[in-house]
Amino acid sequence: MLRPKLPTMPQPTSLPVVIEPTTVTSGSQDIPALPTPAPARPVVQLTPGTAVALVGGGTAVVLVLGTVLVSLLLAVAITGASVAVCAVVLRSLLASDAKRR
Repeated sequence: MLRPKLPTMPQPTSLPVVIEPTTVTSGSQDIPALPTPAPARPVVQLTPGTAVALVGGGTAVVLVLGTVLVSLLLAVAITGASVAVCAVVLRSLLASDAKRR
């Protein structure tokens, strides 16, 4: 019931293709000149519009990242303050309970 069902290998539907060997001829043949390769990386044209877009995008990334980091720091500070208040309240309750006995 829990054993996986393995698929069966499909059988080829066409006849096998026979590859015939070719003969290698040696001799002097005219080798055509190789074309010059295209540059590997295209040149990036920086226009004033793209420069403004890059500056705007970078500014947006910095603002969003700063907002997230400040929010995380504020969350840690609030959590630490609330833990400190809880510790003071518990200490006060335990001290008053010990004085009554």
